[in-house]
Amino acid sequence: MIAEYDGWDAVAMAAEVAKGAVSAGELLDEALARVAARNPALNAVVLMQVDKARAAIAAGLPEGPLRGVPFLIKDLGCEAVDFPSHNGSRLLANTTYRLDSAIFERIRATGVVTFGRTTSPEGGVGPATEAAVYGGPTRNPWDLSRTPGGSSGGSGAAVAAGIVPAAHGSDGGGSVRIPASSCGLFGLKPTRARLPDGPYVGEGWAGMAIDGFLTRSVRDSAVLLDACAGADLGAPYWAPPLGAGYRAAIARPPRRMRIALCDTTLTGGPIHPDCREAVLAAARLLENLGHHVEPARPAADTRGMMEAWTRIVGCGTALSIRKALAAKRRELGRDDVEDVGRSAVAYAATLSGADYLDAVGKIHAYGREMAGFFADWDMLLTATLAEPPAEIGRFGHKGRDYVDYRMGPGMVFDYSPFCAAFNASGQPAVSLPLHMTAEGLPVGVHLAARFGADEELIALSAEVEATAPWAGRRPPLAA
Repeated sequence: MIAEYDGWDAVAMAAEVAKGAVSAGELLDEALARVAARNPALNAVVLMQVDKARAAIAAGLPEGPLRGVPFLIKDLGCEAVDFPSHNGSRLLANTTYRLDSAIFERIRATGVVTFGRTTSPEGGVGPATEAAVYGGPTRNPWDLSRTPGGSSGGSGAAVAAGIVPAAHGSDGGGSVRIPASSCGLFGLKPTRARLPDGPYVGEGWAGMAIDGFLTRSVRDSAVLLDACAGADLGAPYWAPPLGAGYRAAIARPPRRMRIALCDTTLTGGPIHPDCREAVLAAARLLENLGHHVEPARPAADTRGMMEAWTRIVGCGTALSIRKALAAKRRELGRDDVEDVGRSAVAYAATLSGADYLDAVGKIHAYGREMAGFFADWDMLLTATLAEPPAEIGRFGHKGRDYVDYRMGPGMVFDYSPFCAAFNASGQPAVSLPLHMTAEGLPVGVHLAARFGADEELIALSAEVEATAPWAGRRPPLAA
């Protein structure tokens, strides 16, 4: 056992490897021991390729900034030759790849030792991770009766439980930020097209989906984002160029900013008292740091954006299912996909090409509305979720209609009314682990910045982290 393992973030862990205090093999053994001890309760780590990880160490790891650090990638996207995938679905189980994705190539170049994948809901749809292909739900290490979030729920659970210091995720409607909030972690969604999507896709969900990371420290995310930023060959569009980069941005305090405070949903509805208190406490913290904080709420058509998001993702879900069936040369079987996916196929069949393009136009219009709001504000402060982490089963896919699952009372967009706004607008946004309920459940605070202002967002995040450090928190499962 490595006693110091829990006290190291990924950057510190790599520094210990660099000075010879610990080896990559020893760190991998420690991570594997933690999988054996903690994963049975969590069901977060799957499809392990330990032999591939040991072979990578033996062959000589790249001389990157995280050389020797054990790492996990989400079981959705991040295609890699050495890491077959289920993509959260029985229909896509054991998919293999002939090429590494650009994002995986860049992750590997940091020197991390990837040894497995982490669970995801089928199709990446939903704020919980309970896919049938994994034989049971993924659970939150802070409270095993609660979800760690979705769709990067397995990564959130694995990092919070101390199995690895950082893990890959992706975010098409909050799928990095929701697990970050639910698991007491840091999670940043970059500006649209900041990270590569190729060569397997040109864009995810009309540009709303992007990769990201779940980490315990801001600097770990900064290092990983710097390593992965930039368009890949043939990308359909690029993000505005970074300045000196994420790591350089956190090395100095940000300028004093105008921050809009919204302690309701974006449509003015109430949120859980714990979530509201988290927002108000964060506002006080930011004011004490010298930032100007004032109540304000965007006058944007958030409900219309949610309807458009639902159409776009429904069509994307149906397309992935139909392509998989075409590759297998058969029709959809009874047990191929779960009810949300099956009903998404039926829903998409009711939409025309014009309906889809109209939905894309709607999210673009929403981005312009949000840009107008941010002409007067540097940041928008909200909760990440409208409630503390939900109980297991509330957002499972069994017996659910796709549209009602997203739009119905008490369902996904009521529970997560903030995150998807910034997938639609393309703006960078982050969840900060600043609050705990009396019951010991994490509650995240959400900050969003202007399009392209990733460096200001992460610099502000680092300033908050230095003022209200969260790295020492550990859930009961990791004690």
